[in-house]
Amino acid sequence: MFDLDPGEELRLLVETTRSFAAEALTPALREAEAARAVDPAVRASFAQIGLAGLELPEALGGVALGSVARALVNEELGAADPGAALALDPLGPALPVLEELGGEEALATLASPLYSQGSEARAVLIDLDDSDLRVEGDRVAGHVPFVPADRAALLVGLGREGALVVSEGMHFESLRGAGLRAAGASSVSITDAPLAARWTDPKAAVRARARARVYVASLLLGVLRASCEFSRAYALERQAFGRPIAHHQALAFLITDMQMALDGARLLVHDAAWRLDAGLEATGAAAAAFAETIEATRLIGPAGVQILGGHGFMADYPVEKFMRESRALASWVGGLDAAREDAGRELCASSGAIALSVGEP
Repeated sequence: MFDLDPGEELRLLVETTRSFAAEALTPALREAEAARAVDPAVRASFAQIGLAGLELPEALGGVALGSVARALVNEELGAADPGAALALDPLGPALPVLEELGGEEALATLASPLYSQGSEARAVLIDLDDSDLRVEGDRVAGHVPFVPADRAALLVGLGREGALVVSEGMHFESLRGAGLRAAGASSVSITDAPLAARWTDPKAAVRARARARVYVASLLLGVLRASCEFSRAYALERQAFGRPIAHHQALAFLITDMQMALDGARLLVHDAAWRLDAGLEATGAAAAAFAETIEATRLIGPAGVQILGGHGFMADYPVEKFMRESRALASWVGGLDAAREDAGRELCASSGAIALSVGEP
């Protein structure tokens, strides 16, 4: 049975993460964004409390707590600074790909070394369907228009049929970027690079995509929660016509709609995470959760800025950053359209693309 109570162990983990985020990430969010990097002392603290190896198997030095734990932790980190959260996690949403398709060997040879190589060692997930990478034999070439990183040890590409890994021959060209700047922003060119690994397994790829979607969606939950909380607090403090602007009907309804969208998305994300940990079919649940979270982003991000009026676009307030970060996260792992198609395919029990016919029975 899906249980909304996380239990004492996970509750303690969430409290620890929340304290770390409040003390180390939130106060430095503008500095990290400007530097496009996280302070080394923050990185050391993150590793010390064990958040980096949350899903890594115990045999490789992790704690193997699963997707529910990751979703809860990511929400707290996302509420503080999702760009920093990505920069701090050596594998991020690339871990499920290596684990599901490469197994223990890939984790030992590709994933585990990243935890001991220092601040520059990261694996970055890319969607093969959103890139023009071309594989010929054991070589790969092509271009990836955007990754949330200025450098990476591994590029992990996930497609419908399988996955591949590139570890050399990558040229990163820095972009200004709209969101997730604390993690970096670049386009990547690959010229005749050797494949570090390649796997073909459609079923494993589906599960890896589901786990990656839960990872990104849970970061999004944190960003959306922060936007809801900040804009609500502002609306309760800001006065107009002798009372807080939150007490005027239009804004009261808007703030309520924002919170409802957040709560609904969170339930779907937690349900998908629970299904993954329970070993149940979670493809449709993860896709629906990701799609619903992106839909919530379209409401909450702009509404948070709107509630602050002109102040909403100023760097003195974080809501403009929340909107930018949420839009950047929403474009990952195929974005809204791919999530809707996958969720619809599960509902319709169809293995092919969903097509709508006009004028035919």
